[in-house]
Amino acid sequence: MFVFAFTQVTGLMSDNPTWEGLGQGMLVLAAIWWAWGGYAWLTDTLASDDGIARLGLLSAMAAMAIAALAVPQAFGDDALVFAVAYFAVRAIHIAVYTYGAPDIHARGAIVNLAPGLLAAPALLIVAGFFDGALQAGIWIAALAMDYGTPYVRDVSGFRVSPTHFAERFGLIVIIALGESIVAIGAGLEGDALTAGVVVAALGGIAIAGAQWWAYFDVVAIVAERKLREAQGIERNRLARDSWGVLHGLLIAGIVLVALGIKKTLGDVDEPLKTVPAVALCGGAAVYLLGHVSMRLRSMGTFNRQRLLAAALCVALIPYATEVDAIAAVLTVAALHAALVGYEWMIMRERRLVIRAERAQR
Repeated sequence: MFVFAFTQVTGLMSDNPTWEGLGQGMLVLAAIWWAWGGYAWLTDTLASDDGIARLGLLSAMAAMAIAALAVPQAFGDDALVFAVAYFAVRAIHIAVYTYGAPDIHARGAIVNLAPGLLAAPALLIVAGFFDGALQAGIWIAALAMDYGTPYVRDVSGFRVSPTHFAERFGLIVIIALGESIVAIGAGLEGDALTAGVVVAALGGIAIAGAQWWAYFDVVAIVAERKLREAQGIERNRLARDSWGVLHGLLIAGIVLVALGIKKTLGDVDEPLKTVPAVALCGGAAVYLLGHVSMRLRSMGTFNRQRLLAAALCVALIPYATEVDAIAAVLTVAALHAALVGYEWMIMRERRLVIRAERAQR
């Protein structure tokens, strides 16, 4: 259901390709991502063979299905439907976590966070009674409270299983990349399969492939190792920051690129409008900045070539509004391919060592 919700966010922005639609899509995505992260923490420790816990998760799935169906009108006619269903998703998470916590420390940890984690989605219900700037302002306040709660009240008491935890977040990156592939087919909308469409589709696949490579070839392995090496509260804080928050930048970048590709395939021979161009090029930059931020948080160093590539992606936005959409996609794909190729060359030996160390575990 979370996967379905991600695809619905792309649909929301595609149906309203304006700055307002882009902003609304990012707000909804931020809410959905935070909820998904909460369930990742939950299922990292929950006994999956417990009947009551299973019923709780199935109930959450039903609530998330309603929320996902309401996403396209989360700021319109279905604002209250989305907010109430989303609140149910979050309340069930707290209830199941409290019930299934492995020890008194984990139970105390989730109870400590519960007031903020429930008050924030409750604010979205309030937002459902308004529209326009006031509605958006309440959403922003709710998300600030939601994301800020684990920082104000901290995350001591939780237990993180590094390998399983990192694997779950890796899987959601794969799923989000799959959604960007689905956008290729969705972008056709019954149009003829011309040579330009075929080439643009291949460019979109190349971008998704490069994004996959950039994450799974080395980053995911090193990030998991850093999480495993961290101990106690530092491990929980690293999980909160690098996975809970910064992985959200990766997902946002992928979803934005998917929007850009979808709009490209709708008319490959015309320049992209400003918002789709920002989605395509800016989304690629957000994805790379997510990688840069993760490395800075876990290792205290910058990935200069990815930072440069992100800057070049942003610089491509005016270009993407002037040339045919197919040229914009191919340029972004070429930039990604060049980045992956460069890193493969300069990290050949180090890459082999990293992967060998993982295999020995």
